[in-house]
Amino acid sequence: MFWLWLAPVLLAVLFLLGFIAWLAANGGLGFPWIRFYMKGKESGFKVPEINTLRRAAVEAEMDNPVSIFSSIRVLDRTIRALILRFRARQKMEEPATNSFLADIFEFRKRVEFNLPRYRNGIKSSRELMAGQRIRMTLPGGSTFHSQVVENLRKYMAVAYPVGKNMPPGFTWKAQRVNVYFWRAEDAGYYFESKVLDDFLNRKFPILYLAHSDTLIRSQKRGSVRVETDLSCQIYHLQNIKQASESVETAAGYKARLVDLSEDGFALLVGGKAKVGLAMKTQFALGDQTITMSGTIRGITFDEKKNRSILHIQAVPPSDKTRNAILTYVYDVFDERKDKNAKKQVPGLF
Repeated sequence: MFWLWLAPVLLAVLFLLGFIAWLAANGGLGFPWIRFYMKGKESGFKVPEINTLRRAAVEAEMDNPVSIFSSIRVLDRTIRALILRFRARQKMEEPATNSFLADIFEFRKRVEFNLPRYRNGIKSSRELMAGQRIRMTLPGGSTFHSQVVENLRKYMAVAYPVGKNMPPGFTWKAQRVNVYFWRAEDAGYYFESKVLDDFLNRKFPILYLAHSDTLIRSQKRGSVRVETDLSCQIYHLQNIKQASESVETAAGYKARLVDLSEDGFALLVGGKAKVGLAMKTQFALGDQTITMSGTIRGITFDEKKNRSILHIQAVPPSDKTRNAILTYVYDVFDERKDKNAKKQVPGLF
């Protein structure tokens, strides 16, 4: 009879001790459990997501865990603290660590894309800023590249289009054109326009384009992309099935990495290339060597300088590589020399 009475008591004690141990490992009695979960729900997170953020707050030993929901800066400081702690424990190579950091970076991206500049598009070409790159096509299908020089109330002045050589006597004046552009921190846009005038004979040749108040918004950004200016090496792949994250020991072709995101990058190379080619690039981010592979989806060719910018859609990287890229993209450790590179740049993905 004594054992029958004692067994439930022992089970209750073991359960209580286990609960206390779990509580201590997950924030303890001093953790603001109710406020944290209420704030998480108010911020639109699901319970499993709040659990992950709670673990991040505890791991980072935050003085005010609830502040993780308040700003991107606090979230970035939390990520920095997490990475430093994992490095100190020599756990950065562990799959569980990288999986956890990948979840945190996914929240970071979600918070980023909830900012108004990503949700609110533009309605009129009058809102374009000088310097905006555009792509123009004629009814026959020829494609040309340009950029906005000046945007006035009655028209938009753009640089003389670069592309296919047109026959003698051709004029852009009165041509109907389709205009495409990717707006930084936003999405892709398309509108139809008419060339009001062609000033080929000016010192700086330009076109005047008619404005449009009917813009079609598409291709919303799926990842944060930043400008870079990093030396890299490239390797041609026979097909994308050869993609890997193994570090190449042989020298590749020299190039410049001019923008980067978790799902794509752009390379500045000499000469021309072809859409559809598979290639691999290797570059350094801090003390890490990063390799990414992908397929060329678009090319911007500069005929005068005989060089191209290759827009490449990447093979989805591993958690470890993605975390390294996003640590750089979000500038978690203030490692990017050019602080102007924090702004987003046009891309295809």
